[in-house]
Amino acid sequence: MSDDKLVGIVLVSHSAEVAASVAELAKELAGGATAVPVAAAGGTEGGGIGTSAELIAAAAAAVDRGAGVAVLTDLGSAVLTVKALLAEGDELPDGTRLVDAPFVEGAVAAVVTAATGADLGAVESAAAEAYTYHKV
Repeated sequence: MSDDKLVGIVLVSHSAEVAASVAELAKELAGGATAVPVAAAGGTEGGGIGTSAELIAAAAAAVDRGAGVAVLTDLGSAVLTVKALLAEGDELPDGTRLVDAPFVEGAVAAVVTAATGADLGAVESAAAEAYTYHKV
């Protein structure tokens, strides 16, 4: 699969710094997966803590390469905001999915899997599977 047909990843956090840091971590742990389109959508337009439908929609548009967009979120209102955008139907690119996965581990799994050229279903499954990672 060519680089322009990779699944895009959007990381939505209440904090711009958290979203950007998780994006950087995921790309580095994926071997510097620079070809995978990853965008952070954290905080509000004014730089505060919260979520922004506009920032999420812009991030999804920026990573859309026609292979789908996987959106991972941190907490409550981030999930609700993405669900509202999906329900509206015209704010996010076709093939955008909200992925039920842990934020950090799921982001790493999603980027690693997307870097292999896997399809959206495989990226979603890999991210969701991160719930089973045990640390002890």
